Amino acid sequence: MDRKQFLRSTLFLGGLGLASSALLVESCKKSSSTSSAQGPSANFTLDISQSPYTALKTVGGSVALNGVVVICTATNTYNALAQACTHQGCSMSYSSNQMVCPCHGGSFDMNGNVVSGPPSIPIKKYTVTKSGNILTISG
Repeated sequence: MDRKQFLRSTLFLGGLGLASSALLVESCKKSSSTSSAQGPSANFTLDISQSPYTALKTVGGSVALNGVVVICTATNTYNALAQACTHQGCSMSYSSNQMVCPCHGGSFDMNGNVVSGPPSIPIKKYTVTKSGNILTISG
């Protein structure tokens, strides 16, 4: 192979590599921006008068169960959000009206929307209903 053929084939292969990389990056961008909230399916009950769920009697108290964090946000008002961060699946905790990921600093608001950090996909928010001391979490 002479020098001219070598340069031509090297430039051709390099161009193919760049084009493939650009397509791959573009497809990743589109899929993450159109994805819906992620989290496991849930259908369970908690009795907040029973240990270990009594923390839910206090505003700011939270309990993690079945991949869901249940939070008492105000008197008789509850939120439930997926526990796994959508960035790399790290287990999150509730702090100051946000779900916080310890792995890379991502955070989500009480509706599951991304507030900061590397996650680009929201976490799932569940329906919570209260009847007496029983909370039903579904979604």
